Amino acid sequence: MAGIWPLAALLLLSLSISTAAKQTYIVHMKHNTKPDSFPTHHDWYTASLQSLASTPDSLLYTYSNAFDGFAASLSDEEVELLKQSQSVVGVYEDTLYSLHTTRTPAFLGLNTDLGPLDGRHASDINQASKDVIVGVLDTGIWPESKSFSDSGMPEIPTRWKGGCESGPDFSPKLCNKKLIGARYFSKGYNMASSGRGYLKKPKEIESPRDRDGHGTHTASTAAGSQVANASLLGYASGTARGMATHARVASYKVCWTSGCFGSDILAGMDRAIADGVDVLSLSLGGGSAPYYRDTIAIGAFTAMERGIFVSCSAGNSGPSIASLANVAPWIMTVGAGTLDRDFPAYAVMGNKKRFAGVSLYSGAGMGGKPVGLVYNKGGNSTSNLCMPGSLEPKLVRGKVVICDRGINPRVEKGAVVRDAGGVGMILANTAESGEELVADSHLLPAVAVGRKIGDVIREYVKSDPNPTAVLSFEGTVLNVRPSPVVAAFSSRGPNLVTREILKPDLIGPGVNILAAWSETIGPTGLETDTRKTEFNIMSGTSMSCPHISGVAALLKAAHPTWSPSAMKSALMTTAYVIDNTNSSLQDAAGSAPSSPWAHGSGHVDPHKALSPGLVYDISTDEYIAFLCSLDYTIEHVQAIVKRPNITCSRKLSNPGDLNYPSFSVVFANNRVVRYTRELTNVGAAGSTYEVDVTRLPAVQVTVNPSKLVFKNVGDKLRYTVTFVAKKGASLTGRSEFGAIVWRNAQHQVRSPVAYSWTQL
Repeated sequence: MAGIWPLAALLLLSLSISTAAKQTYIVHMKHNTKPDSFPTHHDWYTASLQSLASTPDSLLYTYSNAFDGFAASLSDEEVELLKQSQSVVGVYEDTLYSLHTTRTPAFLGLNTDLGPLDGRHASDINQASKDVIVGVLDTGIWPESKSFSDSGMPEIPTRWKGGCESGPDFSPKLCNKKLIGARYFSKGYNMASSGRGYLKKPKEIESPRDRDGHGTHTASTAAGSQVANASLLGYASGTARGMATHARVASYKVCWTSGCFGSDILAGMDRAIADGVDVLSLSLGGGSAPYYRDTIAIGAFTAMERGIFVSCSAGNSGPSIASLANVAPWIMTVGAGTLDRDFPAYAVMGNKKRFAGVSLYSGAGMGGKPVGLVYNKGGNSTSNLCMPGSLEPKLVRGKVVICDRGINPRVEKGAVVRDAGGVGMILANTAESGEELVADSHLLPAVAVGRKIGDVIREYVKSDPNPTAVLSFEGTVLNVRPSPVVAAFSSRGPNLVTREILKPDLIGPGVNILAAWSETIGPTGLETDTRKTEFNIMSGTSMSCPHISGVAALLKAAHPTWSPSAMKSALMTTAYVIDNTNSSLQDAAGSAPSSPWAHGSGHVDPHKALSPGLVYDISTDEYIAFLCSLDYTIEHVQAIVKRPNITCSRKLSNPGDLNYPSFSVVFANNRVVRYTRELTNVGAAGSTYEVDVTRLPAVQVTVNPSKLVFKNVGDKLRYTVTFVAKKGASLTGRSEFGAIVWRNAQHQVRSPVAYSWTQL
């Protein structure tokens, strides 16, 4: 009790504080110090803030599942008072996160029955997914989409505790046996957007309805029903479907026009956990931060502990190294790759040279007559980029304009050209985007080309006294080679929060993905785009994340007793690193092969993941031992774990000793790194596996034992890997990559290994 009453005294002192500018803070409380006089923690937080706050609406959320504490709008003085209380672990400023913005089922092998998997067929597993609930935290949902039809769906699982909330433009009756939940969380956004906040944005309609399109796209990618004759204005025509067509969808709207606030995200996760979701999909994130300051990591830990699989996008900040988001080891961190589908378009120069690119332009076109081609030849980089207001109409009217990719949205560049009188655009990559091609539904004839072609076209304009061009479009082509290719925008490792944990975990399809769309907004998302479409094609790790979430739903249906860590292991150790040309995965940012810092364990393979043979499982106690090995304070660990009696009496000798399905070996002031792993047999009894290790000149790798014999299903066996950096190798600042593979006739359990030298 001694730790409680100082808080009440401090709160009373605040009555003398004059009203000051306020903003949102997340307050971490000592859960077990609630006075007996309060029936619930909600009552405790409410009473405390009613004494402290100068306005009655200061309390935004109380958290009971994902976090111990509350969110409130507080002045600087009130924050300082709270920090002095013995009942308060920490007070953290609200964080703004951003969105990481059907052929994929066929590309992933989910449209065909490839035979029995553990005695069952893929269609049986898909049917079993009717009991799996995928929670999507995003921009809301467009419930009228055919992708959320409940035709043929059985009754909602009785364990479901969720519901559908109403709004001015949303009736709970719009939910059905497919879309079984629709909620919204806007208090953090409202606080920042109010007169007291720092954002000055127009008021949005508060409801679960998606007025952005992003949330509808991600939800339908994960678990959308089959929809025949789907396309974006004629492109990618065919049947659109999610990964788990029979799984249920629950939408939690936490993102608004200005982004996604941590207080709203945490409230959404808190409610999703209570509602009873099986999978959480979050295509959003921010920068890297310690886990105890990472809202998503904190909420995801409780979800993991409750048996919920959490999938998050890795971010779109590639190809810069160390640009990852959502790197907590209990989160599946998903990067993006391409499909074997493309949307070819061509630019023919006046010198008769024809260059290939991509486009989703669907208008009348510009005809077959060449027109003038312009590109800013001076030093005005704003004009090069076709930023708003940067183009002079007298110079571009009636011409095709070359715009450098970068800074402002790709589709906005086309709108800038059109508004200045241009009739077409060549969107040319720079070194940052390399050869990655992303198709867009442009408002005028436009072709996107890679850096090499872009440089040739730029040089043509500079050297020819009368440069001309004509653009043409050829629709949709399939069986593109090579594929998949790692997207240049996909964020890269190493993981700066914990160098000993390799991230991202894997990649999935994330470039030019067709899925359902909100009909309140055009396909480009621009206010000037008045076109309406039921489906849209988008790119980003936002798109790859729900692919993994949907595959996880199938895994949950096939193996309902598996832990989230076991499911994650199955997805990672069965991922592939060879493309459809039988070569190593390539990186769109350059001509070199990709590395595990870009693709993690490789590209997801749903069928193999259903039958992985062996898994690396991780218990909650093992995650706690991992956190204790990071030199966090007890309070920091408690913020994540939410247990009152954490002592850190057990900790790992090295964070890399976590039973993770991949390896990150950091040679700092040591030449020897030793990790121990434990494998669980989820395949047949009497299985024997032998190890295969990638040999590198600079590192000697020894695995002991080199053979594992599992007598029974469920048996657990351990092995130790010793990595020795060879003397004489000057590799400081360098990185190398390899793999450790346990294999038998039926299975290949592959773990990538990343080596880095910081100092020797």
